[in-house]
Amino acid sequence: MATQFPDDFKCPISLEIMSDPVILSSGHTFDRASIQRWLDSGHRTCPITKLPLPDHPPLIPNHALRSLISNYTLLSFPKSESSISLNPSESQPQTLFSTLTSPSSPLNSKLVLLSQLTRLTKLDHTLRRQLTESGAVSAVLKCVNSPESVLQEKALSLLLNLSLDDDNKVGLVAEGAIGRVVTVLRAGSPDSRAISCTILTSLAVVEVNKATIGAYPNAIQALVALLNYGKGREVKEAATALYAICSFPDNRRRAVECGAVPILVRIGEMGLERAVEVLSVLVKCEEGRDEMGRIGGCLRVLMKVIKNGSQRGIQCALFTLNLLCCYCEELCGEAKREGVLEICLGLMEDDNEKVRRNASNLVQTLSGCRLVE
Repeated sequence: MATQFPDDFKCPISLEIMSDPVILSSGHTFDRASIQRWLDSGHRTCPITKLPLPDHPPLIPNHALRSLISNYTLLSFPKSESSISLNPSESQPQTLFSTLTSPSSPLNSKLVLLSQLTRLTKLDHTLRRQLTESGAVSAVLKCVNSPESVLQEKALSLLLNLSLDDDNKVGLVAEGAIGRVVTVLRAGSPDSRAISCTILTSLAVVEVNKATIGAYPNAIQALVALLNYGKGREVKEAATALYAICSFPDNRRRAVECGAVPILVRIGEMGLERAVEVLSVLVKCEEGRDEMGRIGGCLRVLMKVIKNGSQRGIQCALFTLNLLCCYCEELCGEAKREGVLEICLGLMEDDNEKVRRNASNLVQTLSGCRLVE
């Protein structure tokens, strides 16, 4: 079966795979032979943008793309033993990785290569598998460890793509991805921290990884700290990661011990509904319920979401409040005085089955102030 090359490998003029890609001053890449014919025929505009070019436009070699095309070919067409070259650089896709790991490689070459790999692997499952099997992860993790924030961010984006496949998730953890990601959570740029949270969410799809992440020193602590001090996207992604990780029971206690509950209540009051989703997981452990019972404002946040939240938020708020009321007669009485029972009776007519079920459960609890010893 013929290999389908990514469109980015094809010259926009000839539509053939480029053998000598060069960058025009417009920023677009073409095969040298094709763009040279275009220029020799008297054209002085970019074939794509139609913008004017200088009289003698320079053709800058795109080494990163050339290496990528070469190594993609090697990955896609493994050679038989009888045809393997005696030159290792011709028989194994190491040139691409050495560009990322070599101290002598220009920063821009690394950035271009990572950007292209990230774009190509976003939707290409086969390429993600080929890169992982060919040893790309260690090279990418080395870039994640870079003091250059822009390089770190590009490497994290590629690492996130590689984590999309379940087959890769455990392998990434085995190669040390959690440690690198946690380091970024504690000291990276805002964008890098947000991507790192998303990587943890992706890795946590596999159950064993939830336990591994939770047990890793400072992992949950770093997420809770980001909830507390982060901004915008960082906070939302940190909450999402905590939600995923804390579906593993032991991690709920860890999150509570790291001070997650009061922070979640505070950012829930500020309007982040995702915080209530995390509370709906932490309420399943005794430590979480005790902490929520001690903190003023928890009922107020839950009622705010029950009244005005999305269907998902309403489900989580109803579930959380029901468990709290089951274990705390005082909170049960306070909820009744605040009119929660009447609100729930109205929600029992909601179109969403989960909202109806959770509202019904809370009505039963409030009606009997049922306690669990």
